[in-house]
Amino acid sequence: MKIKIRTMVLDAARAAFEKGLLPSDQVPEFEVETPKHEGQGDFSTNFAMVSAKLQKMAPAKIAKSLVASMSDNGHTPLGPVLEKIEVAGPGFINFFLAPGAWHPVVDQVLSQDATFGSSDMGRGQRVQVEFVSANPTGPLHVGHGRGAAVGDAVGNILSFAGFDVQKEYYINDSGRQIRTLGTSVWLRLQQMQGKTIDFPEDCYQGGYIQDLARQVLDAQGKDFVDVDETQGIETCARFAAGEILAGIRSDLDDFGVRFDNWFSEQSLYDSGRVQAAIENFKEKDLIYEKDGALWFRTEKFGDEKDRVVVRNNGLTTYFASDIAYHDEKYGRGFDRVIDVWGADHHGYIKRIDAAVVATGRKSEQFDVILVQLVNLLRDGKPVQMSTRAGEFVTLKDIVGEVGKNAARFMFLSRSYDSGLEFDLELAKKKSADNPVYYVQYVHARITGILNKAKDEGLIDQTDFNVGVNLEQLVTEDELKLIKQVAGFREQVEKSAATLHPHVMFTYLTTLAAAFHAYYNHHKVIMEDKPLSLARLSLVLAVKKVIRNGLALLGVSAPERM
Repeated sequence: MKIKIRTMVLDAARAAFEKGLLPSDQVPEFEVETPKHEGQGDFSTNFAMVSAKLQKMAPAKIAKSLVASMSDNGHTPLGPVLEKIEVAGPGFINFFLAPGAWHPVVDQVLSQDATFGSSDMGRGQRVQVEFVSANPTGPLHVGHGRGAAVGDAVGNILSFAGFDVQKEYYINDSGRQIRTLGTSVWLRLQQMQGKTIDFPEDCYQGGYIQDLARQVLDAQGKDFVDVDETQGIETCARFAAGEILAGIRSDLDDFGVRFDNWFSEQSLYDSGRVQAAIENFKEKDLIYEKDGALWFRTEKFGDEKDRVVVRNNGLTTYFASDIAYHDEKYGRGFDRVIDVWGADHHGYIKRIDAAVVATGRKSEQFDVILVQLVNLLRDGKPVQMSTRAGEFVTLKDIVGEVGKNAARFMFLSRSYDSGLEFDLELAKKKSADNPVYYVQYVHARITGILNKAKDEGLIDQTDFNVGVNLEQLVTEDELKLIKQVAGFREQVEKSAATLHPHVMFTYLTTLAAAFHAYYNHHKVIMEDKPLSLARLSLVLAVKKVIRNGLALLGVSAPERM
C-alpha cells in the first residue's frame, strides 16, 4: 500500500508541474510513513516539506497543489481505495483509506502463509553472521545466551528479508586461554592425587575444572600425574577443550541455535593463513617492527593507536589470527560480515575495521553488534553469584528452569544496546505479565477458536485459503487488527535494516494486544455465518503472522497451552 501511495504522490507531482502549479519537475527524497497518532490517517508523506526549498514555495501550498492534482488525476477522495486526503500542519499530506482497501491483506496472509512478511530487500546479498564464539574454556553463561538469541534472530530475519545468510561459530582453540585451561585441569588433577598445590588466581576456578580433571584421570589412569608436565598440560588442554566444546554444542542445540559452520582458529595457523596475512601487510608497509615486536598501522585507519600482531617473544596476538580470519571470511565470497560480540569488546571494533579496509574491502561491509550485560533477577531481586569463586549461572541452567522459548523471547525483549533485567520467576508465569505467554497464547487461543468452528460445521478444516467475503469486517477493532497484520513486512524490513531483532518483539506484543482487545469485545463464532467466516479468516491471518514472527525469533507457536 505504501508503494501505491508513493506512486500516487509522484503522479500528482508530475501532473501539478505540467499544469503549472509547481515550478520544478525535480523530485527530492521523501517518505511515506504510518503516522504515530490516530486521527492522522493511515499514511502520511512529507513530500511538500522536503520540496519547499526546491520549489521555492510554502509547504502548505505545495501540498494543496498535489491534493488538487490527485483529484484531477482520477485519485478522488471517495474512490475505492481512498476515503479522504487532507493537508495537515505545516504541509503534511495525510491519506485515509477506505475499509475495503484493507481487506485484501487478509487474503494475502492466507494465500502466502509461511512466506507472508518476507521481502526481497536483500536481493540475495551474501551475509555471514558470526556469534557466540565463546572460548571452549568453560560452559556458556547467561551473557552468551543473550548473544546467541540476538545472533540467531538477526540471521533468521536477514534470511526472511532476502539475504543469503550463513551462521558461523568461531572456535578459539588456540593460544594462551587454552594453555591456561590445560594448566587449570592439570593442577586440579595433581591436587586430587594428594599433592599440595597453590592454585593460581589466573587459572579457571569453577567446579567444572575439577569434573574435567576427574574425567582425565578416569581416561588416563592414576599414573598420568607423573608424566612430563608440558605433556600433561597439553593432554589436559586438548581433552578439556573438546569436552567443553561438546557441551557448548549441546547447550546451543537445546537453545534452538544451529550453525551452518564451525570454524577453528587453529586451522588458520595450520594452513599458514596467519603468517600469510602478516607477510601481505608487511609488503604493503602496513606492518612494521618496533621494540622487537611487529605492529599494524591501525592508527592510519582511524584507530587510536597502532596494535601489536606479533609480540617481542615471537608469539602472535589474537589480533593476528583475527586479521587472517576476517580476510578468510571475505575470501569465501561474503559481501557483508556481521560479528556479534559482548559489550566489553567495544574497543576492538576499530582495529578489526582497519584490518578489513586494509585488505581492500569497504568499512560498510563490516558490522559489529555489541550485546550489553544481563542482570538475573528472581522475583525482582538480584541472583547472587561469585565471580572469584568461578560461580555463574549457565545458559543450560536458564533453559532448564524457564525453557527455550521463554529464555529466547526474554533475551530479545529489549534492544541489545541496553542492559537487560531477566526475571526468572516472571519468565515462568502463565499470565499476561509474561510476554512470551502473552504472545504464544494468541496462537493457541485462535487454534481453539478454529477447532470449535470446525466442530460446529462452519469450516471443513482449520487452515483454509482465500474465498471468504470480507466486506463485513468494518469495525474499528477489526480494521486496527488488519492494519497491524499489514505492517508485518515493514517491521521485518526495519528489523533487517537496523539489525535489531527487538523490533519484532515489540511488533508481536503489539499485535497480541490488538488481538486480545478484539477478542474481548467481539464474538468470532455466531449465528451470522457470513460474518463468522469473515472473522475466522481474520483471526486465522493473525495466527499465521504470530507464527511467522515467533519463528524469526526462534520461538515456537503452540497449538494449545
